Amino acid sequence: MTKLKRAYDDPAGDDGWRVLVDRLWPRGVSRERAAIDDWAKEVAPSPELRTDWHHDPDRFDEFARRYRAELDDNPAVDALRAGLADHPVVTLVYGARDEQHNHAVVLRDYLEERW
Repeated sequence: MTKLKRAYDDPAGDDGWRVLVDRLWPRGVSRERAAIDDWAKEVAPSPELRTDWHHDPDRFDEFARRYRAELDDNPAVDALRAGLADHPVVTLVYGARDEQHNHAVVLRDYLEERW
């Protein structure tokens, strides 16, 4: 099972393996409070893609398509998949405010489709 959670939300006992999937550490969140087990920053969108999109919900479909193309060519995805296979519950942790239009949603769907 793969769950999503904002880095600003409190960790829970049922989060399982908590993986931060942002390229940058979330502002104002201490490492202790975040309770992150792994930081997979290599699977985050490229800086260019993130800048082009700039969290515009109207451009989310285009962002998702381009991000999936990046994931297809990213060897770090295989390392993340291996970690997912070792844990029955995984929470992908992200810093974006929008809980429906963010890269973690795309990444979760991508992993579930190919896992």
